[in-house]
Amino acid sequence: MKLCDFVVADAIVPDLTAGNKEAAIREMVASLRQSGSVKAEDEDGIVAAILKREELGSTGIGNGVAVPHTKHASVDKLVATVALAREGVDFASLDGEPVFILFLLVSPPDRPGDHLRGLENISRHLRNQSFCKFLRQSKDKSAILELLQEADNNEL
Repeated sequence: MKLCDFVVADAIVPDLTAGNKEAAIREMVASLRQSGSVKAEDEDGIVAAILKREELGSTGIGNGVAVPHTKHASVDKLVATVALAREGVDFASLDGEPVFILFLLVSPPDRPGDHLRGLENISRHLRNQSFCKFLRQSKDKSAILELLQEADNNEL
């Protein structure tokens, strides 16, 4: 499974404007709606499911990175988006630091293997300091997408 298999190119948010965790999640889910990946009537339910997951423990995993995720019956395949918060977002991260890179993942409840493979793929790339550095320096959707493709092809 490659990042470009499930990251929706049209939903990438190169300049997240949100200042807190809930607003960041809302903005990213809205980008999935605007790209046609989730239906408007499911948007609030997906946001609520992600926020409920966050209550179990922050998906702000440290090093300026967060991976909010949920399973939701409104999607029939794994979909994700990536966002860059230039100023940083308070995500109640494990290390107490702001988050600059966010990957948001939504998968169907009946495909737990896909959900885990997606999370594993994202976290493997996020452990690569070069990947994170280049991602934070990306200026627009096309640069982010190009970086994801390079990561998929093991060019980083």
